[in-house]
Amino acid sequence: MKKATTFLAILISACAFAQTVSQDTTSTKNQQQNAVQNILNGTASKGITVGGYAQIDYNQPEGGNGKMDVHRMVMLLGYKFNDKVQFVTEIEYEHVKEVYIEQAFLNYSLSDNLNIRGGLMLVPMGIVNEYHEPTTFNGVERPNVDKSIVPTTWREIGVGVTGKFNEANLRYQAYIFNGFTSLNGTKTLGGSNGLRNGRQKGAESTINTPNLSAKVDFYGIQGLRLGLSGYFGRTQAEDAVDATVGADVGISMFGLDARYINKRFSARGQYIQALITDAEDYNNVNNASLGSELKGWYTEVAYNLLPLSKAQKLDAFVRYEMYDTHAATQDAGISRNLGFNRNDWTAGLSYHVAPGAVVKADYQIFDNAEIGNEAIGQLNIGFGVWF
Repeated sequence: MKKATTFLAILISACAFAQTVSQDTTSTKNQQQNAVQNILNGTASKGITVGGYAQIDYNQPEGGNGKMDVHRMVMLLGYKFNDKVQFVTEIEYEHVKEVYIEQAFLNYSLSDNLNIRGGLMLVPMGIVNEYHEPTTFNGVERPNVDKSIVPTTWREIGVGVTGKFNEANLRYQAYIFNGFTSLNGTKTLGGSNGLRNGRQKGAESTINTPNLSAKVDFYGIQGLRLGLSGYFGRTQAEDAVDATVGADVGISMFGLDARYINKRFSARGQYIQALITDAEDYNNVNNASLGSELKGWYTEVAYNLLPLSKAQKLDAFVRYEMYDTHAATQDAGISRNLGFNRNDWTAGLSYHVAPGAVVKADYQIFDNAEIGNEAIGQLNIGFGVWF
């Protein structure tokens, strides 16, 4: 831990220094793109567009064996039927052996301000759920707030509208989705994973109660992008039990996120909170440990150590996260597990060797509020590509 603490202190100092460097205010508006937006915004009048991204990791925990993993290989295919109608799909291979369809939707563009979409789509909550390509975030692994609270990568089948009003510097999304499943085989909601086990991923998804999801992004301040998200509905239960008390729970999730870029300095942060109703009945019926509130947040700063005249970037960054899947349990009829109240430090380097290719290294320190718990560390090294 001594080496880890030293390493962390050096990187915190580097990032603190970054904030003292004079920055000018000529940065462009922060309108970041992801893989799907690149395909939809392509200039071809008709035909197929191909893209992809990949991530290969090495994780070395303290006192244990390391793990090397082809974490994900993803192919994106888009077809433009005409200037108004496009189809986009994202096919993902995880850990070499698991295959998922991450997105598959039809987009009909009525105007620049209004698109109608239907199919399997990402739920717009937080930052990483939509912007999860490995070159778009720092750290070998995605933030744990996004994994445990959001939970990334969260996608469901539905229909909705999206668009932007450049004169107002706003982008909006609004969808009706099917929701989390109450039971995923033998897996229940709750515990350290929060709602993660409930993701249906478009695989023979059950729906008995539609859910509403919406997000608004504001990019009218130089270099700054702000997002406000909401998700409201209930989990989905099978026909045999959907009228039974405890078969499902209500979910109200709120998110606030911010991203800032100014020359060589960048920062981001987000806050996510989920309020659960009927958790006590659900826990009693399913012998589960779902809290009545889940919440988490993180803040991150980064500084490019290379001059802006260079085509490459070397970002030194530090991120602090706090997240708790048992933020409240009184209304859930269970005892609070302090081990689910966690905080992480992540510090490292992201070396963008070319646009669309990054090599990463970082060290993480994981801790929680459980009495007698000792923090543990983990070294991560990996690379990612996006094209």
